[in-house]
Amino acid sequence: MRRVSVIAIGLILLLAAGSAVAAPKEGMSLFGDLKYGPGFTHFDYTNPQAPKGGAIRYSAIGTFDTLNPFVIKGVPAAGIGLIFDTLSAAAADEPASVYGLVAETIDLAPDKLSVLYTLRRGARFHDGTPMTPADVIWTFDALRSKGQPMYRSYYGDVTKVVQEGDRGVRFYFKSAKNRELPQIIGEMPVLSKAYWSTRDFEKTTLDPPLGSGPYTIQSVDPGRSITYSRVKDYWGADLPVNKGRYNVDSIRYDYYRDATIALEAFKAGQYDVRQENSSKAWAAGYDSPALRAGLIKKEQIPNGLPSGMQGLGFNLRRPLFQDPRVREALAYAFDFEWSNKNLFYGAYQRTRSYFDNSELAATGVPQGKELAILEKFRGRIPDAVFTTEYDPPKYDGSGDIRDGLRKGLKLLIAAGWTFKGEKLVDAKTGEPFDVEILLNDPVYERIVLPFVQNLARMGITARVRTVDPAQYERRMETFDYDMTVVLFPQSLSPGNEQRDFFGSRAADERGSQNLLGIKSPVIDELIEELINSPDRASLVAHTRALDRVLQYGYYVIPQFHLGAFRVAYWDKFRRPAISPKYALGFDTWWVDPTAEKSVEAKKGEVLKQ
Repeated sequence: MRRVSVIAIGLILLLAAGSAVAAPKEGMSLFGDLKYGPGFTHFDYTNPQAPKGGAIRYSAIGTFDTLNPFVIKGVPAAGIGLIFDTLSAAAADEPASVYGLVAETIDLAPDKLSVLYTLRRGARFHDGTPMTPADVIWTFDALRSKGQPMYRSYYGDVTKVVQEGDRGVRFYFKSAKNRELPQIIGEMPVLSKAYWSTRDFEKTTLDPPLGSGPYTIQSVDPGRSITYSRVKDYWGADLPVNKGRYNVDSIRYDYYRDATIALEAFKAGQYDVRQENSSKAWAAGYDSPALRAGLIKKEQIPNGLPSGMQGLGFNLRRPLFQDPRVREALAYAFDFEWSNKNLFYGAYQRTRSYFDNSELAATGVPQGKELAILEKFRGRIPDAVFTTEYDPPKYDGSGDIRDGLRKGLKLLIAAGWTFKGEKLVDAKTGEPFDVEILLNDPVYERIVLPFVQNLARMGITARVRTVDPAQYERRMETFDYDMTVVLFPQSLSPGNEQRDFFGSRAADERGSQNLLGIKSPVIDELIEELINSPDRASLVAHTRALDRVLQYGYYVIPQFHLGAFRVAYWDKFRRPAISPKYALGFDTWWVDPTAEKSVEAKKGEVLKQ
């Protein structure tokens, strides 16, 4: 009898433990424990007592022609995501944690082959109709079948979606290896099935769509401006994930032709807040009576985000760039040290990794688990991956890069190029080395033109073509370019998005983020292994392995990065004492009515000076 009792007690304890593991939670973390426990009231980086009211104006560059951001057609309006709620919301002070928004609880099955999102009873659209499991299922199907290519990539491992009970939606997965997928599902907006049933989801539209978020569209001046109004009876206003956020009553985006014009408009008081990406503008472009009078504030706010990769990207769909020696050679024509000294006021660090500013960056030579991962591909990847740390060419800042250009020319000659007079030509066909660098902002011209001059010293003819944002967007969608400035933003938990960035399948999908046209079975395998990493240590090792193979593919000439946000604003806003580590957090700022009156009273006098 004692033995039976012990067995029974053991079974009870096991069942209890199983129930604890399977219990639905308010949130989900890839790295273990959540920072915020059950019953938390707000994120630490928000001010729950922040006053509501006032207005904020932003700038946007170019134009827009649609209010449907989910499909490939058209250029969506800035800020359009404000009108849509998602199943969950990310915490900006945790590297990879989400908490329920539309979903009240998130229940990952013990076998990790499915996740159950249970909707809140009060969740509703702006017309008052409730959000239902049918809306979630319809949204998922529409995004995967008709939405932008990234959705097919992100949701590729979902096998089926079913309603469970009155408020639950369960997503089933191909395997338990894709550890990030349950959270990616939570990023999905919830759209109204009834609303879209009478409309063509794949078309552009300037009719304000039915939303559910903290803001609704107040007015639209097509291609010129869009204004959002805070929903006074927003159903989710008091949720812990929203408390202290979305404080201003009105948000307006005004469109400008380019960044130079937009900066002048900011100094003239035509909009309120500006995030600056140009070191030259940051150092010298803001000098104005308003800045000197203290009406404009400039702040550099540190962050803990991986820098991602910004660089001059090659379109591998062009035969010109198929040989990696050619891509490696052209990197010798970019003199970062001279540019940083003469153009950037010494503000930047040279980017060398796709995951710089984080533990995910590959440094030194591969060791331990990373080495074991790469060993499987020995013979299919460059030998240098195993023996030499990747580093882009370095110079002394004097502008004398003759030795580097000679190294580049040796690579080009080895790749089948030769000189005809002073021009570099294909040794077989006699065709000259001729390339167009496509840009969408004149700001980049001062960075690219010295590179073009250095290419000319190598016998390469390079032309810079700057087009308007709409034309640039169209050409990027169809991969109609030779070289351009590319940006691959990264998170602290890379995963499914790498398929869209670098996967072979995405290379042929119009509108995908695989702008470079990479088609590498090794990279495809590394991406899948990364997605299926069982724990943080494995994730880091696989990310470093992927990083190293991308580095030695010479797909991009790395440029530079900065581990901080540069923000300028008219001094009528206040923000919480704590800044989120992984975001700028504009949505936590608020208008100080007293400061606003003071700024507006002084603005007229100052701007006359």
